[in-house]
Amino acid sequence: MNKLYIGNVSAEASEEDFETIFEQWKIPHSGPFLVKTGYAFVDCPDEKAAMKAIDVLSGKVELHGKLLEVEHSVPKRQRSCKLQIRNIPPHMQWEVLDGMLAQYGGVESCEQVNTDTETAVVNVRYAAKDQARLAMEKLNGSMMENYALKVSYIPDETAAAEGPSAGGRRGYVARGSSRSGSPSLGTRPKMQSDIPLRILVPTQFVGAIIGKEGATIRNITKQTHSKIDIHRKENAGAAEKPITIHSTPEGCSNACTTIMEIMQKEALDTKFTEEIPLKILAHNNFVGRLIGKEGRNLKKIEQDTETKITISALQDLTVYNPERTITVKGTIEACARAEEELMKKIRESYESDMAAMNLQSNLIPGLNLNALGLFPSGAPGMGPSMSSIPPPGAHGGCSSFGCSPYGGEGPFWATTLSASSQPLSGHPESETVHLFIPALAVGAIIGKQGQHIKQLSHFAGASIKIAPAEEVGATPQRRVTIAGPPEAQFKAQCRIFGKLKEENFFGPKEEVKLEAHIKVPSFAAGRVIGKGGKTVNELQNLTCAEVVVPRDQTPDENDQVIVKISGHFFACQLAQRKIQEILAQVKRQQQPKPTSGAQPPQPRRK
Repeated sequence: MNKLYIGNVSAEASEEDFETIFEQWKIPHSGPFLVKTGYAFVDCPDEKAAMKAIDVLSGKVELHGKLLEVEHSVPKRQRSCKLQIRNIPPHMQWEVLDGMLAQYGGVESCEQVNTDTETAVVNVRYAAKDQARLAMEKLNGSMMENYALKVSYIPDETAAAEGPSAGGRRGYVARGSSRSGSPSLGTRPKMQSDIPLRILVPTQFVGAIIGKEGATIRNITKQTHSKIDIHRKENAGAAEKPITIHSTPEGCSNACTTIMEIMQKEALDTKFTEEIPLKILAHNNFVGRLIGKEGRNLKKIEQDTETKITISALQDLTVYNPERTITVKGTIEACARAEEELMKKIRESYESDMAAMNLQSNLIPGLNLNALGLFPSGAPGMGPSMSSIPPPGAHGGCSSFGCSPYGGEGPFWATTLSASSQPLSGHPESETVHLFIPALAVGAIIGKQGQHIKQLSHFAGASIKIAPAEEVGATPQRRVTIAGPPEAQFKAQCRIFGKLKEENFFGPKEEVKLEAHIKVPSFAAGRVIGKGGKTVNELQNLTCAEVVVPRDQTPDENDQVIVKISGHFFACQLAQRKIQEILAQVKRQQQPKPTSGAQPPQPRRK
């Protein structure tokens, strides 16, 4: 049962009036209309009928000179964290919606509701009541691309179970569970874990995929519960066009298989003799983990699915196009199986990076990733559209030091992460980190006449110095000394990791892994190691970095010893933050405690 609240009802309205309206619009109802002064209630047999009533009546049908307002009937005790947002522009991208919703708090889930209307409807669950209330206040009635958003509470059954009723409308019956299907944007149990499937198709098959007046693509969308963007206008004259599919992993795979079948049929009909492989676009940051050590992951997928898989060269990447093309050759069934396995690996990498980012934002209080410039707005590797790529020379997130290591869409990630950060209290202490890079990469980091390193130093707000060659002798590495607060360390190290990957100092089958040294007071080294090595082992398990405090070190003139950290960017950063936390704790414990009951000296009376 789904109960509706009908507002803005004229005093002249009667039960018969509502009977007539519902009959006229073919909306079923399962009980009588309860008409009160200014409002009314009615039960619908299912959610589909309730949604149809909201879509076709609310703000559109007039009764005795008043436009009716129709929404879910939700008692106060269930007005908790769940909202329904209606009248969303039909062509709005998930990334834009994500960024908008994240402004008001942590979004736990966002699902599209299946409706017959052109505009989209989503059910959103926030992490806290006050966040949902703020979103309700700010978004309801706000204009988005000439569409006025309509926001209302929907029943939160978990809130009802928390305690006794706190009031609300009488006669309420909780509606059924929310729908998980959608003909357009697709189910999104957690926005943070969603990643689209992007494929390349020959331009000559785009018309067949779309179909007459869009009938074919609409049918695929409906059957696979997905949202599909065909970027026809991009790369005019190109032999291939990208397609972005937003859905659950299963929905993406089903849509991909259907598209491959359509292309195969069109090839037979047009006597197209060339082989049509499946081409998947993947952000470069995921490719190293997809390939695996010595190519083992890729070889296993090839063997399991009986396909031949190749990946485009790293040299094909540009600052503004961080995607690699994964070409899969085999039967349609084999390619479909390979797509599932490839995207599974990519999604796992994505989840891992997401978890690391959330940890990172919590470990550096006040770190505003939105202000770092690490997230290009509309990163083509992830977003459904490449139309927002910054023009050459623009000081976007990629700059000359490589793209963001996250592979995420700019506004959403930046908003999500910066929302969890707290304002900086006072000025954070400066830290010194020694990062070791390949000796051959020094020129790329310094740049012509030192321009790159000057730009990086200015951008990060850190002092960056590279040790002269004679200091390290014949070793293949050079030491980069970075001095600055946590945020500056994050920015500088991120760009150095990115630059090394961009300049091919690490092969296509390798992740960028560097060694960093932090000096700690000799008396604090034991705290980093922990009893029986417990702390350092936990640190390695948490961060996935290798952390070593070499034995038998002789403390330097400042009574300090070295802690060595090796790993990829996130691993290094997390380990550095955790070690700095330990040092801060030791420092606090070293400070003399005020004696209990001590009174401040009183001025002597004359």
